[in-house]
Amino acid sequence: MKTPQTIMGIAFVVLVVLLFTSPRHRAPVYDASDEVTVQGVVQDVQQFYCPISGEEGTHLLVKTENGTVQVHVAPVRFLRNNNLSFNKGDRIQIVGSRIIYQGHDAVIARATTRAGQTVAFREPNGHPLWLN
Repeated sequence: MKTPQTIMGIAFVVLVVLLFTSPRHRAPVYDASDEVTVQGVVQDVQQFYCPISGEEGTHLLVKTENGTVQVHVAPVRFLRNNNLSFNKGDRIQIVGSRIIYQGHDAVIARATTRAGQTVAFREPNGHPLWLN
């Protein structure tokens, strides 16, 4: 009789599902109630797969008066489609949701202001503009 094998197979599938849906594997989400404004100078611009957007994203390392913070800006394709870019040395202000990402302080950007020009990446409720 194959009942024990079937039960073990089902138990294995349930275990895998639980492991990959546990809170520690979930990406942080935008929380408008935890919005902050951060100012500083861009130290580095990085593009890598981001679990927050689910695709290759643009990330900034911004040096502030309180330390360095990683800023999750938007998918690379969204920036390219809108002819937007960031450079090392840019003085920038970010409005976004404070998160902890990989054990460090980070911000999911809703908007950035540079040289008096503000660019939005999310709606005030946090909904990404690249999904509109």
